[in-house]
Amino acid sequence: MDRNTALEIVKKHLPERRYIHTLGVTDTAVMLAKRYGADERKAELAGIFHDYAKYRPKEEMESIIRQENMPQDLLLYDSELWHAPVGAYLVKKEVGIQDEEILDAIRYHTTGRPGMTTLEKVVFLADYIEPNRSFPGVDEVRKAAENSLDEAIVLSLQNTIRFLLSKNQLIYPQTVETYNDIQRKMNQEVT
Repeated sequence: MDRNTALEIVKKHLPERRYIHTLGVTDTAVMLAKRYGADERKAELAGIFHDYAKYRPKEEMESIIRQENMPQDLLLYDSELWHAPVGAYLVKKEVGIQDEEILDAIRYHTTGRPGMTTLEKVVFLADYIEPNRSFPGVDEVRKAAENSLDEAIVLSLQNTIRFLLSKNQLIYPQTVETYNDIQRKMNQEVT
């Protein structure tokens, strides 16, 4: 599927500001893929479709999570997390993308996961640092992304966890596991 066709499909599902975000994520994902050796075409498609389900009704997403045997513990956490796994499912079902690497990059772009592939890391980070984002700490993560994908992801996860703690919100365990996994690898590289 070419870029323009993919963008036409996704644009129907997003408000204008989220579509602009999607363009930023897509371009950032391609740039990071070039820098870190991920498949640029897959990064582009995952970037385009990463928020495909973001504006689906919560009831629809909850139903899909329950019926499609997705991790049920997702339902115990903020519904902001739901659009990633539901999006991967709907992109496969409605758009016809079958490539599991692309689908996993969509699936894990909000929570991460231990053992993330380079493509998954690229899309996860692109979503966080795309040029239209503006919040405390994002510039530090952008700077880190120039030299180390893992360092940038660790910083982004630290920021996210601190933010959730400051709001007294629950932190999805897989997010903590992702942080621990990457930090552990970085610590082993130093010793």
